[in-house]
Order: sequence, then C-alpha cells, then structure tokens
Amino acid sequence: MQDFIKINKEDKVAVALKPLEKGSCLNVDGQKITLLEDIPQGHKFALCDMKAGEPVIKYGACIGNAKEDIAAGAWIHVHNIKTSLGDVLDYEYKPVKFGEMSGKPATFKGYKRPDGTVGVRNELWILPTVGCVNSVAKAIEQEAKKRFPIGNVEDIVAFAHPYGCSQMGDDQENTRKVFADIIHHPNAGGVLVLGLGCENCNIPVLMDYVGEYDENRVKFLQCQDFEDEVEEALKVLEELYNQANQCEREDCDASQLIIGMKCGGSDGLSGITANPVVGAFSDLLISRGGTTILTEVPEMFGAETILMNRCKNQEIFEKTVHLINDFKNYFTSHNQTIYENPSPGNKKGGISTLEDKSLGCTQKSGSAPVVGVLEYAERVKEKGLNLLSAPGNDLVAATGLAVSGAQIVLFTTGRGTPFASLVPTVKISSNSKLSKFKADWIDFNAGEMVETKTKEELAEELFDYVIKVASGEKVKSEVAGYHDIAIFKQGVTL
Repeated sequence: MQDFIKINKEDKVAVALKPLEKGSCLNVDGQKITLLEDIPQGHKFALCDMKAGEPVIKYGACIGNAKEDIAAGAWIHVHNIKTSLGDVLDYEYKPVKFGEMSGKPATFKGYKRPDGTVGVRNELWILPTVGCVNSVAKAIEQEAKKRFPIGNVEDIVAFAHPYGCSQMGDDQENTRKVFADIIHHPNAGGVLVLGLGCENCNIPVLMDYVGEYDENRVKFLQCQDFEDEVEEALKVLEELYNQANQCEREDCDASQLIIGMKCGGSDGLSGITANPVVGAFSDLLISRGGTTILTEVPEMFGAETILMNRCKNQEIFEKTVHLINDFKNYFTSHNQTIYENPSPGNKKGGISTLEDKSLGCTQKSGSAPVVGVLEYAERVKEKGLNLLSAPGNDLVAATGLAVSGAQIVLFTTGRGTPFASLVPTVKISSNSKLSKFKADWIDFNAGEMVETKTKEELAEELFDYVIKVASGEKVKSEVAGYHDIAIFKQGVTL
C-alpha cells in the first residue's frame, strides 16, 4: 500500500493513505519532505512553504487559502486553511470537447412494466398520503408479510413519513409531486395508496397529480371510509399481490438502468478512491446508453464550474447556473451561511473546506457531458449524466434520486452509514478498514484503489456488481430490512 498520494501534478499538498509519523522523510516527485507533525489517514500535508493568504491546491484546484504561513511538511487542516468561496456568482460558459462514449452491450434481469419503464425489484409498496396513517400502514405491512409468501413479489414495504397535511403552497405541491412519482416508480409491482380522508393531500386531490395509471398495479383506499381499515386494505393488497406475483424477470438492456449517485460521511479518501470509482462507473454505464443522476447541490459549491463547462449546450449551462445560484439563495433566504460545511465527521476524516469536499464529491460525475438538470420531484428524461436539485442530507437526497427515477442509488462513504432509501442503496467504502469493520453495512470496497487495484479495474467490478443488484441480488440494507423515505421540506407547516 502507498503511504501517500499527490493527486494532481499542480498540487501543493499530498494526502496520507495511512497514519504517518512526525519526522518521517518522504520522497514526493524527487523532493524530500520531512513531516513536522503526525498526519492522520486521509489528511493533508504541505509539499512546499505557503504564505498566509496563498491558495492551497489539491485536485489541481484551490481548496481554500492559508490562514497563516505554512511550512513544507506541516499538517494542513481547519486550523490553518479557510474557504475562499464567495456568495452568488456570475459564470461564463467555457465548454470542453467530448469524445465518443461507446461500450460493449450489457444486460440485466429486470421487470418490464406496461408503461415502458423497467424495475429492478418487484415489491408491493404501501404509501400513506399523510403521516396520520403511518402506524396503520405499518400494521398492514406486518400482517401482509404473514399472509402473502415472498416469491416473485420480493418484499412488502410501508413507507412512513410526516407529510401530506398542514402544508402550504409550494411545500404541499412538492409533496404531491413526490407521491405521484413514487406511485409510478417501476421497482413497485403494486402500490396501495393509503389515505385518511381529511388531509390536504387526500386521494381525490392526489389523483390529479398521478394522471394515467395501471389500475391493476395501483389501488387506493381511504381509512375513514371503513370500519376495519386494516382488513379492508389487506383485501386490496391481496389483489395487488396476485397481479404482481405473475411478473417475472426478463433480459433488459443496460441502457434501461438509471443510477443515482450520492455520498455521505466523506473522509479524506472519498475523493481519491470511492468517488472516482463511481465516476468511472458512470462513464461505463453512459457508454452503454444508460443514465446517471448526480445530486447534493451544496456539495457542488466550489467545483461547479467543472460541471458547467461539461454542459452539452448553452441551455443546459444556464440551467446549471440557476441550479447552483438558486440553492445559494435558498440558504440566504433562510438567513443561513452558504458555506456551513463540511460536517464534523468530514473534518475528522480529513476534509478541511467546502471546496475540498466539493472537488472530491464531483468526482462521482466522471467525464461525461451534462445532458439534463432536474428540479426536485422531476423525473429524468434524458439518457446520460443529469444533475438533480437536492440538498446534501443523505435521506432527503437519496429519496430525491429515487423519485426522479433511479432504480438503484450508489452511496459512497468514508465513515459508514446503515440507512436505506426507496430503492436498493449500495454502500461503497472509501477505505478498506471501514469495509471490514462495518461489513454488515458496506457492499463494495473502493479502498482497494490505493492498495492493489486500479480505478478502471474497480469501476468494471462495480459495474458487474450493479448488474447483479439490478438482477435481484440484495444489498446489505435490504438484507437487514431497512427502508427509509424523507421528502425535501419546502416551506411552512401549519
């Protein structure tokens, strides 16, 4: 295993790949550097002397300015570097050239739905229209699992949430759009929409957002209309079960895959191992005609021009500018600091500034052109790399990816997390220690990139693994029975 890595030839820092002791003498591109302090794994050390105010370069870009004079061999972290970012900015489109992306054909075993979409799971979903019936939905799920055997129907899941009533304006509108998108998601072989009857987001109102739907696949039930709502719901669920149980996996082209990309609990290796591996995976899938969705807009701040210059045309560039600046205005409109990032866990793992985090985060985008920009709760339309407006919060962003059509979410992490989402959520560790320590959480170890394997090898392995997951192999959170949903809150609660 390497002791450290200098990511870009222009960098003024290197990153420790394992704990390095004070006094160690390192050879970096023929230059001898003696460490002045202990350097924790994932943290940075200076490769040259830097004056106070001077830019600190990592990934070939500025990750902040020195707060004080820094000597070669010194530990660089929050104590001696600060963000150099400003507020809302003007941008200029400087498009880069792209070569052709074509890969060998690949297939997976998926579920072809009548509307032309493809699912990677065939589950029954119970969706409350309001948080008031969450416990009823859970009771229905538990009883249904006793009555209906797992077979072609792979799971029965109730998605509890606190929304659907006492919301106003755009907030309520957003919730209704999210519900409609969940109802249409192809990973569900059947959906029971469970209403109360007096909520703002009641079933008759929601129907306008759902639009056309398959009546054999989607059923509605209002709890206030029945003496025993659980037993009545189970009758409806039995109909959905009998219909969905007839579905079987078929060969589907990889171009039908839509994969969400998200990171959380990042460490100093996330931008070196896990995120670049996911970026290379994204290129592999797009080369086969597939689709990826990148989100976490606040964690694009400081690296946004990289994405803007990869936009396929001026229109997409303008949408990306609005994506970034609108999210900055979202912060300031609530009297919050735009750059209140990175998190305590990020800092402990070696990330010092938002630029440091963002430049590592955007590695997940690979090298493909940006072809689409999506609002929250907007379904993806363009094949290729898309950007989605969503915050960095893990559950909210992962829910947003699924709502936009992702059948699987790839989640990179250096700290580890057990959460799940509406769809299979693949946990990808940035370091081997985490992969071994949290083996019940982690599905794929990208930490091998600094040990025995190349980024390209790991990307191919990840592609093969995603094909297996798309064909039915369960990820660790599914095995544990975890399912989560969190909708992006937009406004006032009454």
